[in-house]
Amino acid sequence: MAADHPLVQVLEGVDPGSCPKRLNFHCHTLCSDGSLAPEHLADQAIDLGLEHFAVTDHHSAQACLPIQKHLRQRQLDGMRVPTLWTGVEISCLLEGCLVHVLGLGFKLDHPALAPYLEGQAVVGQALQAGAVRWAIQAAGGLALLAHPARYRLPHQPLIQAAAALGFDGAEAFYDYEQKANWQPSPRVCHAIAAQLRSLGLLSSCGTDTHGLQLRGR
Repeated sequence: MAADHPLVQVLEGVDPGSCPKRLNFHCHTLCSDGSLAPEHLADQAIDLGLEHFAVTDHHSAQACLPIQKHLRQRQLDGMRVPTLWTGVEISCLLEGCLVHVLGLGFKLDHPALAPYLEGQAVVGQALQAGAVRWAIQAAGGLALLAHPARYRLPHQPLIQAAAALGFDGAEAFYDYEQKANWQPSPRVCHAIAAQLRSLGLLSSCGTDTHGLQLRGR
């Protein structure tokens, strides 16, 4: 784990109450399969009082620059705005299982990540989780396994495998029941967070918003 990455300190403070009103590191816009324009999502982030957030469109970081521009304008208008981190959600294979990986806090124009930002999943060796982890970290970012309890395999071996590959962490707090108003699923999220702590990995959280309200999915 890149201990000197500035996002590490933020993620070390993640707890079950962090999302959706303080932190949100998993949401989508019209740049992939979301329903919100980047600027509209940014306005909702301001209205919620978020401190830090990242847009993690699938295989796209196109929303980042429009949101940065919009936040700067809102700040000039006298509003308090959250810190935006670069983000992307990448499909890959981990232990032969199709999973999603969140890349956070990377350099937007780094060539290592370019093949994963073309709007669709890659093929071949680049589809392996180890290759995705390498690309994200080479671009200066953190690699985290998204919603570990949503896959064909249980979260325990997937997180263990991700740790062995050098992942930085995983999404500990997630609403697996997908309620209108986001709430972390207590039992499974507690188990994931405990496993991450035992492995010395970071915990993240996010609404995985695809709809029109940033406070839920």
